[in-house]
Amino acid sequence: MIEILIVDDHSIVREGLKQLVADESDMVFAGEAGTAVDALRLIREQSCDVIVLDITMPGGKSGLDLLPEIRSLRPTAKVLILSMHAEEQFAIRALKSGASGYITKQSASNELVRAIRKVQSGGKYISQSIAEQLAFFVGDDGNKPLHERLSDREFQVLRLLAVGKNMREIGGELFISEKTVGTYRLRIMEKMNMSRNAELVRYAVQNKLIE
Repeated sequence: MIEILIVDDHSIVREGLKQLVADESDMVFAGEAGTAVDALRLIREQSCDVIVLDITMPGGKSGLDLLPEIRSLRPTAKVLILSMHAEEQFAIRALKSGASGYITKQSASNELVRAIRKVQSGGKYISQSIAEQLAFFVGDDGNKPLHERLSDREFQVLRLLAVGKNMREIGGELFISEKTVGTYRLRIMEKMNMSRNAELVRYAVQNKLIE
């Protein structure tokens, strides 16, 4: 039996995923969590084969932030990212951080079960377009998009700046100081060779990094 943990901050999403799993004879629901703190506690205490993990989490830590800790706690468990965000925004970053697959919530009802079986068997579950992007960028730093130079936290700040949030709002959302946000902004500007927020917004829109 494939033991599955579900980490998502929306109870209605968790219930829907649990029902999908319950209908499969080779899968068993092993636990759920709605916050990063609860997720880490659950993962420490409960054995599992596959963790279905949302990217957007309350409390300042995203699913991407959790990935290194999950890999440390459960190195053999497979992590399947389930996100409301389009693949272009997070899929490659999630895979590089240790996830075994990426599906959107819009496609979950059709793909979740297939994706769980694929990652549990040792494979990667990604779309053809993401596979092509990964193949194109491997070993070729010169052709990587500018945002792939950013750390996960810098990427979070970039997206929040791009949707028009100010330093105070970003700091409150990520549980960091305005000064720290400013430091991240400077690093982003340096790495992406930009000088104004308007350039970041234009880049984020052109590269589909925001909705």
